[in-house]
Amino acid sequence: MKPMNRIPTPFLTSILVGLLAVACASQGAAPADQARREETPLYLDVHDLGAGNVTAEAVAAAHEKDLAVQGEHGVSFEKYWVDEAQGKVYCLAHAPSPEAVVDTHRQAHGLLPDHVYAVSDGREAAAEGGRKLFLDVHHLGAGNVTAEAVAAAHEKDLAEQGEHGVSFLQYWVDEAEGTVVCLSEANAAADVTATHAAAHGLLPDEVLEVVQGE
Repeated sequence: MKPMNRIPTPFLTSILVGLLAVACASQGAAPADQARREETPLYLDVHDLGAGNVTAEAVAAAHEKDLAVQGEHGVSFEKYWVDEAQGKVYCLAHAPSPEAVVDTHRQAHGLLPDHVYAVSDGREAAAEGGRKLFLDVHHLGAGNVTAEAVAAAHEKDLAEQGEHGVSFLQYWVDEAEGTVVCLSEANAAADVTATHAAAHGLLPDEVLEVVQGE
C-alpha cells in the first residue's frame, strides 16, 4: 500500500483559521442584525375588516406574503394579532416609515391598514399560557399621554393583576395620537378591565380577544 500524501501543516492551519473566522462572523451577525432592527422605528398597524370577514388562517397566509416581500421595503414584521369576532388585525413591525409598512402590505396582498401607529414599547413579560389572549386599546387623545406616564400606570397594573387572574405581557404607546395598546393573558375581557379600574382607573375603549401569530 502506498503511503497517503500528507497535507502540509501550514495549509491545514490556514483552513482551520478560515473556518473559525466564518463561524465567529456568523455568530455575531444575528445580534448585529437584531440591534439594527431594534433601532428602526416601531409601528403597530390596524386592519378593520369587519365582523365575519376574517379568519386566523387567512391572516396567517397573508402574513407569509408580507414576510416574503418585507425585505424590499426595509420592514421586519414581528408579531400579529387577530380578533375573528370583530374582524380586526393588528400587526407589529420595525420599519423605516409608516409608508413602508403600507407598501409592504400593498405588494404582498393588497389589504391595506386603516391606521398605522408609531409606537414605543414597554418591558415584555413571558406568556404563561392556559388563558385567553387580549389586546385592550385606550384612545386618550393627542397630547394626553407620555411613555413615562404609561410606564407608571403599567407598574400599577402589574401590582394589581394577580387579584384578577390577569398577566400583562406588553404594551405599546403612540404619544402623538395618545393611544395605548396593552397585551395580556386573562380568563375574560372583564378581568382586564377590572385590573385597569383598580390600578389607575384608565379604562380601555375596547378589549379584543385575539390569537397571536409570528
